[in-house]
Amino acid sequence: MEENKENKENKITRKRFLNVCGSLVAAGGVAGVAGTLVHKMVALPDQPGSKLQPTWKPEAGRADSPYRMTSAFQTEGEILGFDLLGDLFAIALPNGVAIYDRAGKKRQAFPVEGEIRDLAVYGDLIYVLLPTAVKVYDGQGNLAREWAACSEESDYCALVVAKENVYVTDAANKNVCQYATDGTFRRFIQSPNGFVIPSYTFGITAHGDKLYCSNSGRHLIESYTLDGEYLEAFGKPGGAEGLFRGCCNPVYVEHTSTGELITSEKGIPRVSCYSPDGTFRATLLEGQALGGGTKAYRVKPSGSQLFVCGKDKVALFQYDKEVAAATACGTCTLSCPLREGLEDVFA
Repeated sequence: MEENKENKENKITRKRFLNVCGSLVAAGGVAGVAGTLVHKMVALPDQPGSKLQPTWKPEAGRADSPYRMTSAFQTEGEILGFDLLGDLFAIALPNGVAIYDRAGKKRQAFPVEGEIRDLAVYGDLIYVLLPTAVKVYDGQGNLAREWAACSEESDYCALVVAKENVYVTDAANKNVCQYATDGTFRRFIQSPNGFVIPSYTFGITAHGDKLYCSNSGRHLIESYTLDGEYLEAFGKPGGAEGLFRGCCNPVYVEHTSTGELITSEKGIPRVSCYSPDGTFRATLLEGQALGGGTKAYRVKPSGSQLFVCGKDKVALFQYDKEVAAATACGTCTLSCPLREGLEDVFA
């Protein structure tokens, strides 16, 4: 029986992947397949002209939000990705990576050639994601290694590094690529539900022995083992709390130190908390409490601190026990580090 066109294209793409995988550059020296990968240009959504104009004023927030902003600082350009580097922030900007302290002072910066899509810290190394490559730097900005994507058709979106593995979401091929931290290709991870990625809304995170990623066109968060075995999924479309609204949400998924999942949506921005099995816990931030606009905010929980990035600002949101008492988050019985109360670490 003749296979349909889509299946044929998938097989051709996978074959091309396997033919070119493993290209590795260590400190500028090529070790692997030679050749230039051509990035297939796709227009990025939410570019300049977006309605996102966050206010970012301390104390800003709605009365029904359990969190309030306690401090914020501005970066020198739009934030394309960020992670914690010890007590510092590693932040991807249009012209490279900048290291900021928690008072918002820039300590260091280094250029990165190419369009940055995301950034992740693993140990003392900074992994920078480009549309068709991964580059790895030390804390001083020295290139440690880099490797090319497995296909000239790739359009990488987000990455996470966990237990000596690098997981990269590919918006063009609609799969997750797994590499070793030295760039060795390991496998493709395919969704049994079929990844539907209408735009660059393909977030990914890992906690313990599980990998979580958004299947935004299907309004799902899917979980896998670190070896790519599908486990389960949760999520339904809708505007009510505990549902994912719009055409393609959630955009980002992160986790707390205890394994609760934090999602971030675009359209009407909203940050929510779920248990690892998908039980809705509470809405943490939304609307004007975040700063308004239509673009999803990047989030990073760290102990009792919830860092939120939008446009060119990094803000610290913390739990307000008095205000939260009347919210769903305040009545939650879970022992959660994000509910330990206010502590202004920027002071």
